[in-house]
Amino acid sequence: KNRIELVKGDANGKIYDTLYPLQVGYQKHGESGVEVSDWLPHLSECVDDMAIVRSMWTTASNHDAQLQFHTGRNRFDGFFPTIGAWVHYGLGSLNDSLPQFIVMGNKIGDCCGGKATEGADYLGPEHDGVTLSVDPKNPLPFAIPAEGAGSAERLKAQRLLGRLSRLTADEFPDDSALAARFKSYELAFRMQTAVPDVVNSAGETAATHQLYGTTGGPTQSFGQLCLTARRLVERGVRFVQIYHGGGGAGAWDAHSNLQTNHAKNCQQTDQPIAGLLKDLKQRGLLDETLVVWGSEFGRTPGGQGSNGRGHHNFGFSVWMAGGGIKGGTVHGATDELGFHAVEDRHYVTDIHATVMKQLGLDPRRLAVPGRKRLEVDYGHPIEEIIA
Repeated sequence: KNRIELVKGDANGKIYDTLYPLQVGYQKHGESGVEVSDWLPHLSECVDDMAIVRSMWTTASNHDAQLQFHTGRNRFDGFFPTIGAWVHYGLGSLNDSLPQFIVMGNKIGDCCGGKATEGADYLGPEHDGVTLSVDPKNPLPFAIPAEGAGSAERLKAQRLLGRLSRLTADEFPDDSALAARFKSYELAFRMQTAVPDVVNSAGETAATHQLYGTTGGPTQSFGQLCLTARRLVERGVRFVQIYHGGGGAGAWDAHSNLQTNHAKNCQQTDQPIAGLLKDLKQRGLLDETLVVWGSEFGRTPGGQGSNGRGHHNFGFSVWMAGGGIKGGTVHGATDELGFHAVEDRHYVTDIHATVMKQLGLDPRRLAVPGRKRLEVDYGHPIEEIIA
């Protein structure tokens, strides 16, 4: 049963002669009876709020697929605005004291797109993602006030900087990078008060910390990111992007030791992500907050080496919850081997288009004159998972 003959190549031209068997079991959960891996016991409790798309595909088979997931293009096409930047560009601000596109967690290495996975490219640097370090002891390492400077003194300095900035802007009216820098100075000043408050979760209840797993152990770090994400959403931040296992190819790149690798990573993330969904729901925020879980691509159904899987971009899954998404839904399918998406196939920009539709945005109406986009760049909303 563990040696089913398979003669197919992956995108890198490698041939796999056996299927790599399941490394953990799965069960049906919720009223919807959706199958969930035993590695995800906490998320299995949330399945009736989730829509799972099992028919995703991309064209990139190496780690630039991380960039492709965010922009719709791989690195050989050049750089393009990310989904977070488009949302920032289309909706603007709900809270002038916090960035509207925030990035947290272990970030992507340069080999996989680096800063471009949170960038705005031709939309302008004012729409780039802003990195937030979730450390209550040092919440704003690059914008902390000078030692001994009081609030009145800082306010005077900020007003002077504003006057000088306006004079310079009059001299260089077409310099978008300069204008973005001035805005960033003003935002950084306001963030000196707002950010320490948002990353300090000491006032949260013991039950809340238990929910996210922030009381210690393997869930502590990622749990703090998910809890901070909820606090940011409460304060009106439009788009929060959280990475897990970034840096270089990433911690999920299980070419070997897949069982040990995935068990460890699922243990770190399962409870915090489920905690975020449950917390948003009990606070009445899930209906107006769209949660998207995605990866760069999937893993091959055939084995690599003795106990791993290779990159696989022909068929993989993404799930969404909240924000008007139809919970307890499974959409699309791969073939019986899990090799190709064959039913209701969706390129990654269909996820982008779904997010934008639920936020009231139309990708075509956001198009920038003079910036040619392909049909696939716009994507199409996945209507079947929208309530």
